Amino acid sequence: MNWLGMMIGAAIDREDGDSGIKGAIIGGITETVVRAAVPLAVTFAIGWGVQYGLRKAVEAAGGQLNRSGTAV
Repeated sequence: MNWLGMMIGAAIDREDGDSGIKGAIIGGITETVVRAAVPLAVTFAIGWGVQYGLRKAVEAAGGQLNRSGTAV
């Protein structure tokens, strides 16, 4: 379960004088979304870095790339 997100959300919500239940719900949902989004973002960043590095390596070797990204 998302205890950390719930605790942080409740603490933030209580600062406003509220009961903290709404903050706990939002904190739990936020933690679930972050757990799903971070691996996807890391995978995207690694893929982009590999493509960028390969493109620069081909260009440094004197090759050219066409629009689809393949060497000419």
